[in-house]
Amino acid sequence: MNTAPPWALPPTTAAAASPIAGHWTPEQALAVFECLQALREALWRAYGAQVQQAWRNQLAPDHPPP
Repeated sequence: MNTAPPWALPPTTAAAASPIAGHWTPEQALAVFECLQALREALWRAYGAQVQQAWRNQLAPDHPPP
């Protein structure tokens, strides 16, 4: 399974893996990208420590492996 973000995949693969329409202008796509980036930054400011802990928990859970 490829874990690369959709913008790093070839266009045909990205289109198949993403529900985003392919008819946006570059300006529209940039506007959405900037909006998502602002949302990401706001979430990080509000929940950054909790997100980091959740990542740690996923990488090294508290219980021993089966």
